[in-house]
Amino acid sequence: MTSASQTARTPQTLDRPFSVGSLTLPNRIVMAPMTREFSPGGVPGADVAEYYARRAAAGVGLIITEGTYVDHASAGTSDRVPRFYGDDALEGWRKVVDAVHGAGGKIIPQLWHVGITRDEGKGPVPSAPAAGPSGIDLDGQPKGSALTAEDLADVIRAFADAAAAAERIGFDGVELHGAHGYLIDQFLWERTNRRTDGYGGDIEARTRFAAELVAAVRAAVSPDFPIFFRLSQWKAGSYDARLAHSPEELERLLTPLVNAGVDVLHASTRRYWLPEFEGSDLNLAGWVKKVSGKPVVTVGSVGLDQEFIGPKGWAAPSASTGIEPLVERLERDEFDLVAVGRALIADPEWAAKALESRLADALPFDKSLLKSLV
Repeated sequence: MTSASQTARTPQTLDRPFSVGSLTLPNRIVMAPMTREFSPGGVPGADVAEYYARRAAAGVGLIITEGTYVDHASAGTSDRVPRFYGDDALEGWRKVVDAVHGAGGKIIPQLWHVGITRDEGKGPVPSAPAAGPSGIDLDGQPKGSALTAEDLADVIRAFADAAAAAERIGFDGVELHGAHGYLIDQFLWERTNRRTDGYGGDIEARTRFAAELVAAVRAAVSPDFPIFFRLSQWKAGSYDARLAHSPEELERLLTPLVNAGVDVLHASTRRYWLPEFEGSDLNLAGWVKKVSGKPVVTVGSVGLDQEFIGPKGWAAPSASTGIEPLVERLERDEFDLVAVGRALIADPEWAAKALESRLADALPFDKSLLKSLV
């Protein structure tokens, strides 16, 4: 049973400022990146700007946009997911930034390349092949082609160019999508990375591509422009996957990324309350902070009574629930920021209600909400 004192501590714990580089947030609530596919031709419009601004106005400390494709032919797999290149898309994003800033919020784009998970024949470049580290899909089966050294340089350049554009049009930082079995993560994971050219092998070698990409982004933006990096153990359809089987392996994985210039790590789990390694109650975010020394974002079924357990997690209706156990972890500095996903799709006012101890009034999540930008 939740005590009155626990409930009272929730807004006090969440409503604390947080700073990294040039970015200062009013509180610890983050909107998690969630693909919505409401950008026809890859261009975010007024409805996208209003969608994000509505949540900024209601108290979200930081918005991380849905994944946005970098300028590489094989980066995407839908012409309704926003691009982060081209004058039309960047102008759309400039208006999103202006709307969020006008509502008093902060916003960073998530930069994305889907890699080998691309569906050939789909947009934004239908003729582009699926391409990844080794031409192997998430099931370990042959698919598409392996990226050449020249391809890797092109991909790295695309991320760096996108990051520079983000700073130029007014974003408050960037996030690199290195999770969930997409391209950067495919290099990190031994199942999809079978390379023998220095980008594959042990943990440090598998981290080389990600570290070079981070270093290029770091060089393309101002020194105090924050770089977030999202990582996960689980992959789409491979929920038992592991990049690191121990804290020691996790430290070996993260050290090259931190040395390359990552400022904040975003540890994606499906259930924030689960311990990551035996012998400790720390979740993945807690371990990431402990071994890296960097600020960390936690995420995973925050604020809902139906946990995210895979594709069906999006389909299952979920009622709002309290977050007292999460707040207790935040009080212990297990992590620094809390990303909220489906609960913020369900209720644009979720952050305000959390900060005012009114989560009992938060609206429930239902898959019908995915049909429009509310």
